[in-house]
Amino acid sequence: MGQISMATRDELVVALAARYASSSRMERGRILDEFTAVSGLHRKHAMRLLRAGQAGRRSGPRPGRRLYNEAAREALIVIWEASDRVCGKRLRPLVPILVEAMERHGHLQLAPEVRTGLEAMSAATIDRALRDAREPGGGRKRRNAPPSAAIRRNAPVRTFDGWDNPAPGFVEADLVAHSGPTAKGSFVQTLTLTDIATGWTECAPLLVREQHLLTEVLTEVRKRMPFVLLGFDTDNDSVFMNETVKTYCEEAGLVFTRCRPYRKNDQAWVEQKNGAVVRRTVGYRRYEGLEAAAALARLYSSLRLFVNFFQPSFKLAGKARDGPKVKKKYHPPATPYQRLLADVRTSEEVRRQVTAIHATVDPVRLLQSIRVAQQELVDIADRPTLGEAVAPTAPTMEQFLSGLRTAWQEGEVRPTSKPKEKVRRSRRRPDPFVTVTALMREWFETEPWRTSRELSRDNQDGNARQSGWESRCGAVVVGRA
Repeated sequence: MGQISMATRDELVVALAARYASSSRMERGRILDEFTAVSGLHRKHAMRLLRAGQAGRRSGPRPGRRLYNEAAREALIVIWEASDRVCGKRLRPLVPILVEAMERHGHLQLAPEVRTGLEAMSAATIDRALRDAREPGGGRKRRNAPPSAAIRRNAPVRTFDGWDNPAPGFVEADLVAHSGPTAKGSFVQTLTLTDIATGWTECAPLLVREQHLLTEVLTEVRKRMPFVLLGFDTDNDSVFMNETVKTYCEEAGLVFTRCRPYRKNDQAWVEQKNGAVVRRTVGYRRYEGLEAAAALARLYSSLRLFVNFFQPSFKLAGKARDGPKVKKKYHPPATPYQRLLADVRTSEEVRRQVTAIHATVDPVRLLQSIRVAQQELVDIADRPTLGEAVAPTAPTMEQFLSGLRTAWQEGEVRPTSKPKEKVRRSRRRPDPFVTVTALMREWFETEPWRTSRELSRDNQDGNARQSGWESRCGAVVVGRA
């Protein structure tokens, strides 16, 4: 059992004291056994607390026990300034050395009791006494822990091996940044949810990286999921580790867990979907603004049906280490829809719902809408570079079907996977041959057997003679003046 807080222990003392005083010897023994097991106190100390009927001593400010007066504090400030404002741990061993040197040179004269008090001060007391003097001088304050640190301490850690075949509804969540080559400024991000049991994947765009917006998007994603969300496992990002998300999970009845810091393999399920679904479909361009977020939302509305109903994936069944090699065994490939139907924990209502959706969706039409949305994303991302280019028209269903037979001959067909077109830059430095091009052409036509090196040498000699002639003319003009 973990340690209880001091406030809880004090409440137990007050609640048990009266019953302990009026109980028999055997009952007192049982009360002591329970109290020591819960509080972790020594039996003798617990007995004294219950006999007294009140809580133990409190730790807090004790102004009546202050040992150092104002004279000692003022002397400490002078010594601290003379030490070039070092910290208390460094100033503590320096106090007797610095006091002796300052007194020897006539800079300081301390009373015996003040000097004794300064030499007896601890490093913590020195820092407390200098707290008010440090702030006006711009001293560095103690760094407070970020608000997410308390959430991380309270959120249970779940590793890759800690799932133990959960029911559908326990998901891993992560954010994919669409920042392009630079992470400066604001850009759209994708919230990815992956179910552990079935591999069901949901994606939704976030216009900005903000915790309240995250909870609103998560609410919308939960509405379109075929099963009830039961668990929410995230990384240690501050957009997840905050009171807003924690309170949201508590009110929704979600099990809120996190992975270990800097251990991406703890979230291997969603990390795999980040690459196989999000990056493969959206690419690595930069998307920012409301227009790009809306285009991503239209893309994900078709992509979720195509991936969950028509994209089989492998699922790890187990792995064993044989010396330096790790042997992995996988289940047969299946779609998330098939795994959801095969799971005995899936309710009949969920089965009917997903079966009805599967009967109505057309994979080819979904793929066509995905290609159109991808091209729209590319146009939005490349618009500042390509200028006011006319956007290509979307192919009709007949053209798209006919193109499926020959699409393999064109290589990559996903617009988001094609590299961004680069505009060729014009010459930045001036052409050094602009002024002599006509002269060089005349020389070459007159004497075509001469090499380019000879022509360049003659041109340099001519420039040198020209500059020399101009300098001589200038000297003559100056002399005549």
